[in-house]
Amino acid sequence: MLFGKKKRLIERVLIVEDEPLVAFDTEHFLGAEGFQIVATVDSVVDALAAIGSGAAIELVLVDVNLSDGSGVDVARAAHAAGIQVLFVTGNCPGEAKSLAAGCLSKPYSPRDLLAAIGAIEAVTGGMDPKRLPTGFSLFRSAA
Repeated sequence: MLFGKKKRLIERVLIVEDEPLVAFDTEHFLGAEGFQIVATVDSVVDALAAIGSGAAIELVLVDVNLSDGSGVDVARAAHAAGIQVLFVTGNCPGEAKSLAAGCLSKPYSPRDLLAAIGAIEAVTGGMDPKRLPTGFSLFRSAA
């Protein structure tokens, strides 16, 4: 098929966000775009359980400041499990470059979130990303 959609490298997403409206909007937007949401959780404990469950997860979207701790701990567990991480936060942590594929600054538009995921997919697939959205840092070393 000449003009068909290409197969995504990232389809299954875990959302870790303790702001209910942001979590709800992200879950529904990504679902409408064809992503499968493995889970949407609001704590480090629940995120670690999801990562450790053996569920197929290809990307973890994680906020840094969570009600019961730091999203950096979630990123460490995901990175150790070979899962891509995208920090979505107002303050990108210093260790982000060694743990995550990128960092997208809040607030962000749905279009910028899609572009950030697309950039991570491009690098994962050995390509150069077409467009980097505003407020997004891509860490090629971790992708």
